[in-house]
Amino acid sequence: MEKSIYIISIMDLLWIFIPVAVVIVIFKFWKLNLASPIHAIVRMFIQLILIGYILNYIFESGNPVTILGILGIMLCAAAFIAPRPIEKKTPLLYLLSLISIATGAIPILILVTWGVVNLSPWFEPHYLIPLAGMIFANAMNAVSIAGERFESEVKRSCEIQAAKAIAFKAALIPITNSLFAVGVVSLPGMMTGQILSGVSPLIAVRYQIMVMCMIFSAAGLSSSVFLTLDSRFGRRDSPINSLL
Repeated sequence: MEKSIYIISIMDLLWIFIPVAVVIVIFKFWKLNLASPIHAIVRMFIQLILIGYILNYIFESGNPVTILGILGIMLCAAAFIAPRPIEKKTPLLYLLSLISIATGAIPILILVTWGVVNLSPWFEPHYLIPLAGMIFANAMNAVSIAGERFESEVKRSCEIQAAKAIAFKAALIPITNSLFAVGVVSLPGMMTGQILSGVSPLIAVRYQIMVMCMIFSAAGLSSSVFLTLDSRFGRRDSPINSLL
């Protein structure tokens, strides 16, 4: 039988901070730096509260221009973060990151929202934004791993094609491990959330299959596009870099 999810009150939420406080005390007794965990917890709390209000406004507005603007910001942020582990960054590298993530993620997002879940309207933010977030984040992580590994393999005087293959394989290790573990080691976020809200596990499983396939595809496509572009145009000694 379907049931609504339990609404957590502020007072209920305070219970989870008890074990958090215990860990902080352990930090203190072991003479470790307290600033880092406290800063992380406070920042997490503030960021999630803020994004809650922002998403609430977006969901209530139902304005497709606003929603597309949010998606654009998410995409640009992912493209900016992805090259972070790469040692030698250039403006061209950020452009290649943007092109790669957009090429690998946007078609997958369209396929999922128009073909699999048949959103009506197509800009339904309750589905579109969370799905886009999952796709963009996994594409970003794959590009980040691929770029860092490709650079390190090239430094070792590895042949370009071999370096691309090694980097591509490395980029897909996290999502491949997730494919092996799902349902055995872990119940991923979307599936867990739906089960907690009372959705039948059999329906939740279908959504999770969709999610696993879409993030695997986005990661694979984005990293392969990035490696192809980076090997041709993105080498730091390339003349094209001097034009940007």
